[in-house]
Amino acid sequence: MGFTAFVLLLVFFVLLILSVPISFSIGIATLITMLMSMDLTPAATTIAQRMAGGLDSFALLAIPFFVLSGLIMGQGGIAKRLIECAMALIGALPGGLALVNVVSCMLFGAISGSAVAATSAIGSFMLPEMKKQGYDPNFSAAVTAAASTTGLLIPPSNILIIYAIASGGVSIAALFMAGYLPGIMVGLALMVVCYIYAKRKGYPTAACLPLKLVFSKVLAAMPSLFLIFIVIGGIIGGIFTATEAGAIAVFYAMLLSMGVYREVKVTELPALLLKSAETTAIVLLLIGATTAMSWLLSFENIPQTFSDFLLGLSENPIVILLLINLVLILVGAFLDMTPAVLIFTPIFLPVAMQLGMSPLQFGIMMILNLSIGLCSPPVGAVLFVTCAIAKTKLENIIKPLLPLYFSMFVVLMLVTYVPWISEAFPRWLGL
Repeated sequence: MGFTAFVLLLVFFVLLILSVPISFSIGIATLITMLMSMDLTPAATTIAQRMAGGLDSFALLAIPFFVLSGLIMGQGGIAKRLIECAMALIGALPGGLALVNVVSCMLFGAISGSAVAATSAIGSFMLPEMKKQGYDPNFSAAVTAAASTTGLLIPPSNILIIYAIASGGVSIAALFMAGYLPGIMVGLALMVVCYIYAKRKGYPTAACLPLKLVFSKVLAAMPSLFLIFIVIGGIIGGIFTATEAGAIAVFYAMLLSMGVYREVKVTELPALLLKSAETTAIVLLLIGATTAMSWLLSFENIPQTFSDFLLGLSENPIVILLLINLVLILVGAFLDMTPAVLIFTPIFLPVAMQLGMSPLQFGIMMILNLSIGLCSPPVGAVLFVTCAIAKTKLENIIKPLLPLYFSMFVVLMLVTYVPWISEAFPRWLGL
């Protein structure tokens, strides 16, 4: 077992260092490891079968729908209206623009289900505006990178769907509801940091808007926010499944962006469909390749061995859960979120369940943990997008990121050790 795991990890990380795409790195590492115990034909056949089996899930059909709806809404003027709404509500507070940045990223991330999309859409508008108002560009970039990850917890979220599949059947509706409170807590924690930072730096505040204008800005953003109520309400009410909710989200996004706001033209749809297909193909290839690797890990009994090892280190659940979080934070800094969820869920979930943690709570803990990794060097995708928009270097935003990291870590610890935070909403709704 030890030698198999060593070969698998060695080949995988060598390929990553050589800049081989992560899905190919996973697949090739799995194939080479399997060739140690069988011939090429049965190894390749087994991998193909496991990849096909991993993709044979009705729930996965929700991913292309939510990706497409996010792309349509990202180009349909949604971001601008959400920013204006947030500006009208909290722009006059100390650090108003930073607070607006956080709230806008939360709202747009929740609607689009993509941290990168939130970074690009909100950052493209907010970062130049914050610079114009005298904010440190590096601090502004750090705020955008951290805040954009909150949308991965607040549904609809593709990564929660992937975890539901990796965990062996946790309710998607329950996961969606479980993500609300932790996602809001992360956003509030980031806003506290921004408020304190802005007070110390003496950043300017915006003027209070007349109540009538505030009402009009909020009203203009309501059709965009209504998507969340349609999707979540329909799933919880049993009107449609998560997959069907994705299709309805596409229809509503097209109606809103093309019919109401009229900022997406019919001629632009083919490009959006192509981009959606490309993104979906990348995600599904990752899922297929990672499913094959997960099967190999299970076949070699690596999850059980690792579970026994962790439980043998200490009898204290607090210590073991802290160790799991530290490992996941390290993993998240080097590995993309989708393969990380698919690989480490079968390894760590049995350990967490033996310690009394529910699969629901563990899923939220894991996604929040890996969200921190998504804005951590060296692999964090949102960092590079943010740096490109802010026209700054990665090393320049690390220092202002540290207090934001700390606030996210505090919420992570609360989610880890207080089950109520993740389980309260699903329990109230009987999910």
